[in-house]
Amino acid sequence: MLRARTAFIAWLLAFGLMAGAGSAGALEVGDTVRLPDVQTLDGRTVTAASLSGKPLIVEVWASWCPFCAMQNPRLQKLYERTRGTPLQVLTISIDKDPREATEYLRKRGYTFPATMDSPALRSTFSPRKGLPELYVIDARGRVVQKEVGEMLEDEVAALDRYARP
Repeated sequence: MLRARTAFIAWLLAFGLMAGAGSAGALEVGDTVRLPDVQTLDGRTVTAASLSGKPLIVEVWASWCPFCAMQNPRLQKLYERTRGTPLQVLTISIDKDPREATEYLRKRGYTFPATMDSPALRSTFSPRKGLPELYVIDARGRVVQKEVGEMLEDEVAALDRYARP
């Protein structure tokens, strides 16, 4: 039994190190981002040009993620409070079926812009380290904040500082 447990732990460590080796390309604070054009779940096209020169919050989430379920109401409040400011919000669902993501948003009354994950977005924001994942990108396209995991109410509320010039 001990030998099996030791072998299993060794396998986990090796797998973890191999998985971590690929994370060198993860987007981090200080990196510059070039966003692709995206189509939102409600059918609008958000062009990279329309987001350029403005601060942007990008959140990666899933309808099945309990931590996203805790954070998304906070993000919705922030989105409503900062409308009319330069701060933009774009969320990316990693659900397999866009209908699940759309239904999730509808049931909860979320109005923040949401798109589905795509190869172009994965090449920008992957590999992921957890959910939700939130990035703040400044007007020059530089990542100025990255959060992995659920943010508390006051932490999300504090993101409104990026709405001020």
